[in-house]
Amino acid sequence: MRDETKCLHSGYTPKNAEPRVVPIVQSTTYVYDSTEAIGDVFDDPTKSLIYSRFANPTVMAVEDKIADLEGGIGAMCTSSGQAATLLAILNLCKSGDSFISTTQIYGGTVNLFAYTMQKYEIECIFVDCDASEEEIEASFKDNTKLIFGETIANPGLNVLDFEKLAKIAHRRNVPLIVDNTFATPILCKPFEYGADIIVHSTSKYMDGHALQVGGVIIDSGNFDWSSGDFPEITGPDMSYKGIIYTDTYGKSAYIIKARMQLMRDFGVYPSAHSAFLLNLGLETMALRMERYCENAYKVAKYLEASDKIESISYPGLENDKYYELGQKYLKGASGVITFNVKGGKAAAVKFMDSLKLASNEVHVADIRTCVLHPASATHRQLTDEQLEAVGINPGMVRLSVGLEHVDDIIEDISQAIRS
Repeated sequence: MRDETKCLHSGYTPKNAEPRVVPIVQSTTYVYDSTEAIGDVFDDPTKSLIYSRFANPTVMAVEDKIADLEGGIGAMCTSSGQAATLLAILNLCKSGDSFISTTQIYGGTVNLFAYTMQKYEIECIFVDCDASEEEIEASFKDNTKLIFGETIANPGLNVLDFEKLAKIAHRRNVPLIVDNTFATPILCKPFEYGADIIVHSTSKYMDGHALQVGGVIIDSGNFDWSSGDFPEITGPDMSYKGIIYTDTYGKSAYIIKARMQLMRDFGVYPSAHSAFLLNLGLETMALRMERYCENAYKVAKYLEASDKIESISYPGLENDKYYELGQKYLKGASGVITFNVKGGKAAAVKFMDSLKLASNEVHVADIRTCVLHPASATHRQLTDEQLEAVGINPGMVRLSVGLEHVDDIIEDISQAIRS
């Protein structure tokens, strides 16, 4: 099936006289015929449903749909994008390990990597996404377990060079983990370019309506865990009577370990109702992504021509630094634009406060147009040096173009610029 069809049909196929729409299974627990049957599931939760902290039929339908869209062999939903990123890393790293991340990532992820994970003695080594292969490889340590990056960076809109990073990662026998939130599987399929694990904040374009927070991890099934140093996947898990994930689950070892071990202990699983709402968003995602890209390109061209705008970043623009990489890896540049207003922070804030249609809010990738001042919000905790490193200056505005008529969006921007 093509993506448009998968958005509607993957993950759930009703049988005779069953509901057409994915049903909400609003239950924490499931009933068994015998004590022995329950015991068997505790030994191996993949055998059946056990408790909705592990899995739930409604959520599982959404997981299967997202895995199909990304071309993976399995997925696990989480209660937020941050939770997905955290578990994706913890599934491979323990105290004393390190991992590499591109510098150009979401501010909340920078906080997680640079501060919180450091408290648990997991070191993040930051590298510029545009660094050479030699520079990135030189940052590796003996305990480095993975490379992490964003397909389209938030908010700098840098486009990740998948093939470069995948080549380095696989040469070092570690996986490449990619946050594909801004692109979605409609605009980019990172597994096709060498990524091994994908994470999303489903709160963004997948949901599309600003209804619920969520995240997801998708496993490609392509990485050979025995080729590197991953004893928790290739060795015995004593919390499950010594089960060895690679021996028992083969290519699904990574995602099943994440569910059986980390979801069991952290319990960051979404509710059935949240998954139901997410599925409604997924059903229209292909259509929405097409319109987001169309609207954003027209708005970007308008901003590019304005003498009040100092600079603009949008990979869909022919003059953008990442245009060529965008043409190589993306089927569209999404609906997010960043630009610097002449006059710095004061001018940027005045512009944003003068908007009438667009909302000033802490969100992105909504059906409605919204704006944010990254230096004051999502990246507020970063130092001036860190802000500069991720390409954020005081006059930067992040504009998330919505699905309103593009002429109305441009008219709103125009009157705000005049102010």
